[in-house]
Amino acid sequence: MKLFRGKLSTGKRTRSVLRAFGAVSVVAALAVPVTAATATAAPAAAIPPGLSCHTGKHAVDEYTGYALCRNNGSQSQTFWVHLVCGWAPDVDGNRVTLRPGESGQSTAHCGKLGTGIGEIHVRP
Repeated sequence: MKLFRGKLSTGKRTRSVLRAFGAVSVVAALAVPVTAATATAAPAAAIPPGLSCHTGKHAVDEYTGYALCRNNGSQSQTFWVHLVCGWAPDVDGNRVTLRPGESGQSTAHCGKLGTGIGEIHVRP
């Protein structure tokens, strides 16, 4: 095996190649988080069977989300809202138990540190 024992070339071409490599590396590193953040931003609401629910953000405060549900089943059901909060920790709302035919609402609030509500789920 032959070892290199000379000076490294610091010519214009070498510097240009290194600059281009650095720029490509930065772009590639930034592309991964942007793609990951975009993938989780799509709203989704999986409604448990027997419940009909409407989910959304508060009209005045976009960091507050809710699930308003009605129990259409024949047994009592408990549900709560789950908010995916971007950079802040995800949060769960208050647990609400509904008898058949009853309606109720669960509310939660994302921390201001984050980017707001990315997804709203209803959990059984």
